[in-house]
Amino acid sequence: MSGTLNKVMLIGHLGDEVKMHYFEGGGCVGRFPLATNETYTNKQTNERVTNTEWHNIVVRNKGAEICEKYLNKGDKVYIEGRLKTRKWQDEKGNDRYSTEIQCTDFTFLTAKNESENASSMATQQANTAQTKPIEQVEADDDDLPF
Repeated sequence: MSGTLNKVMLIGHLGDEVKMHYFEGGGCVGRFPLATNETYTNKQTNERVTNTEWHNIVVRNKGAEICEKYLNKGDKVYIEGRLKTRKWQDEKGNDRYSTEIQCTDFTFLTAKNESENASSMATQQANTAQTKPIEQVEADDDDLPF
């Protein structure tokens, strides 16, 4: 096989809000940390262990604007992209390296206002159950063929 592949697929939770940077030419870039978890049971102690891995996500232009508008800290999201390592210098002039996920596609997995909707639906169902009497159906009144 002569080709190579640089592809990353992650499902995780945002660790912070999307930080935007706008350029003079009209483009923009959004950055945010994404947490993925691995959970297993330690065989010796029989204790559940969770390891969290943090990923630096970079989204560009329209995708960045959409992420900034709709994503919040803690939201679950599917990210697809590629690994990119950048070289930069710190304030002391030392070379530093950062590996990032250059996002090419994403899908929001947390519905907007999901927690608010869940609590209002439960309240609504409780109120409906209290106000509506249960209707009695007699066996002879149905149109069912069986």
